[in-house]
Amino acid sequence: MRISELSSRSGVAIPTIKYYLREGLLHQGEQTSATRAEYDGSHLRRLRMIRALLEVGKVPVASIKKIIDAVDDESLPMHEMLGTAHYALGPTVEPEPTEEWRAARAQVDTLIDELGWHIHPEAPTRDELAQTLVRMRQLGVPVDLRPYVEAANELVTEVEMDTIPFDGPRDAAVEALVLGSVLYGKAFDALRRMAQESESAERLK
Repeated sequence: MRISELSSRSGVAIPTIKYYLREGLLHQGEQTSATRAEYDGSHLRRLRMIRALLEVGKVPVASIKKIIDAVDDESLPMHEMLGTAHYALGPTVEPEPTEEWRAARAQVDTLIDELGWHIHPEAPTRDELAQTLVRMRQLGVPVDLRPYVEAANELVTEVEMDTIPFDGPRDAAVEALVLGSVLYGKAFDALRRMAQESESAERLK
């Protein structure tokens, strides 16, 4: 297909596609003349992945480039490639030079060990959870993660991981991870708030 059809089918403007091509986010099409190239289904998949990262995941372009490089590096195992995308979805958290922080981070590391989860020592989610624990304690919020751990573990192992096409195109796997993590994450949060409203109405009627 020509770039005009690629734009129409992907919903991405031609100038934006050309920008992705220049930046190496989108692989070049097959050159058929000095001014024309042909594109295929792999370009559509890549554009869907970029849109998912950019528009849904709110991932910066610089981080998207790192993810694209991981997708294109066939020597990189699927788990490490997905990890690159996964880490890009979370916020950047700077460790705090306080005893409170060190205690929270130690609690996170202990929790991971007790659960037997395989989490990289430098995974940013460790600091993200530690920061949350610090704020909870500062606000006097009781810290009991057990029901949330159980819910997260069941949701991931019994539902979410089955939606990722591990045997399919690598960019399709990243797209599924991003859409699942972000969109279903938002849906879950909305459902929880609705459940809270309903339970409040029941208890206070």
